Amino acid sequence: MSSLIDFPILALLAITAVTIARMRDLWAAIMFTGIYSFLSASWMLILDAPDVAFTEAAVGAGIATVLMLSTLALTGKKDRELTHAPIMPFFLVLITGCVLVYGTLDMPHFGDPQAPIQLHPSPSFVEKSQHDMHGLPNVVTAILAGYRGYDTLGETTVVLTAGIAVMLILRKEKDESPKKRSKETRR
Repeated sequence: MSSLIDFPILALLAITAVTIARMRDLWAAIMFTGIYSFLSASWMLILDAPDVAFTEAAVGAGIATVLMLSTLALTGKKDRELTHAPIMPFFLVLITGCVLVYGTLDMPHFGDPQAPIQLHPSPSFVEKSQHDMHGLPNVVTAILAGYRGYDTLGETTVVLTAGIAVMLILRKEKDESPKKRSKETRR
């Protein structure tokens, strides 16, 4: 039953991502990123991860869309046409991708029960979460709420600092001070 909902949402996510990549109108691209975040949040909700869905809806569809629209108000609406082919950035991205893929070759295989994370922290979190966190719907919520509280506090501090920085960047300076304005009216 779940696959009847999962596959259409995943298909819509893929279609939306390709559409965003091909757009030239920045305003429409920002709107489509909001749609993408909404679809991602819907998918996480279907996967029984309401905490992740709520975060995606708040940050992805909410704050990120508002920040991108604010940035768009300070810049142009249309993407500029390139006068030359950007070959250097292409090679830089290609090299970075190769380095990242090379870095993953040493990682444990997906789902490996002998991976270091599976041997100590994960089993103890799963065992303790049933006893320590009564009433929480899933293990992920219990771990985020109980065991990673300080980490979550740190993430909240980072988000608050980023919000203050954005407010400082986007604020408008006063053109003239009140003293200067009062001197001009007396003349």
